[in-house]
Amino acid sequence: MSNSSNVDPSELAKFSELAHRWWDPQSEFKPLHAINPLRLGWIEEFTRLSGQHVLDVGCGGGLLSEAMAKAGAQVKGIDLATKSLRVAQLHALEAGVSGVQYEEVSVEDLAQRAPQSFDVVTCMEMLEHVPDYSSVVRACHDLVKPGGWVFFSTLNRNPKSYLFAILGAEYILNILPRGTHEYAKFIKPSELAHAYRSSGLEHHRSTGLSYNPITQRYWLSQDVSVNYWVATQKPL
Repeated sequence: MSNSSNVDPSELAKFSELAHRWWDPQSEFKPLHAINPLRLGWIEEFTRLSGQHVLDVGCGGGLLSEAMAKAGAQVKGIDLATKSLRVAQLHALEAGVSGVQYEEVSVEDLAQRAPQSFDVVTCMEMLEHVPDYSSVVRACHDLVKPGGWVFFSTLNRNPKSYLFAILGAEYILNILPRGTHEYAKFIKPSELAHAYRSSGLEHHRSTGLSYNPITQRYWLSQDVSVNYWVATQKPL
């Protein structure tokens, strides 16, 4: 049975409206441009990307997809926001980046069509934007090969994350457009752990992403109270 209905139309509309600004490093996507080198470096701490088949789930305008392709991976980026995918395709063409292709398909439908097809699956800043994140987690497990890696990043749900990620980022510092995040969709680490362990993925390491609004610098830390990243692996 297809689970392609696991999408919030308002979320698609929100990102489609901003699609033309994906590659502007001073736009609403400035935080993603800033953390992209951190994301790439963190992934490469666990597995080489060169020569690997990688799936980028919820790829948006292709920031991480392109970076992984430049690192030597064969990348497939998937998303359900048509305009964002067009931006991603056009940018890769203009930048001359080979090794990356994009498709408008849900992760659940792709998992039915091509199970165990990828060495690495990334699902970054995406889980907090779908109605059923556990469905996405299961599909990521199904898509990765035995021994392969799956990387998640999302937002913790607690008073501090509400203060920093919504009030601070969207209303005080204006780092993100208002309405980017919905607090009720934030995911506690214990909840995400239940989802990926139930699907059959094993936890390897979690890390936090911290931000200093004065220096505008991001760095990886042990503080997972707001943004956190998780590295998991599918057993052989």
